[in-house]
Amino acid sequence: MRIHQVKKGIIAEINMIPFIDICLLLLIIFMVMTPFLMQSKIKVNLPESSASSKSSDSNKVITVQILRGGSAIIDGKKTKFSKLKKELVLRLSKSRKKSVLVQADKKVSIQKVVTALDIAKDLGAGKIGIGVIQKSGKK
Repeated sequence: MRIHQVKKGIIAEINMIPFIDICLLLLIIFMVMTPFLMQSKIKVNLPESSASSKSSDSNKVITVQILRGGSAIIDGKKTKFSKLKKELVLRLSKSRKKSVLVQADKKVSIQKVVTALDIAKDLGAGKIGIGVIQKSGKK
């Protein structure tokens, strides 16, 4: 066995093992504390305004539902698909948001949906959405 003798000189090495131990310990602490921090979210009671609870006709989204038989329902009013442009002109002129949501039945041709989207875009709708008609009851 060989014994090293200390020479006259400074050892200029950084011992990384204590640094790595501290980093791993901090990592474990954060991993354990994260679920507790996520569960204790602050609940805030926000004030309510009586004016915002009233939905005015000028702020709501115009809903266009296209049915299988070639008819359309615009905000609950049933019309023919050929009169869609006329009805949308009336609704968009009263609306401030100018948002249109086109909903269609599963078996409606894509051409009718695209036509309805084009009509809404041509009339100056700011936001246009597309969706499907939800079934109200189970079979």
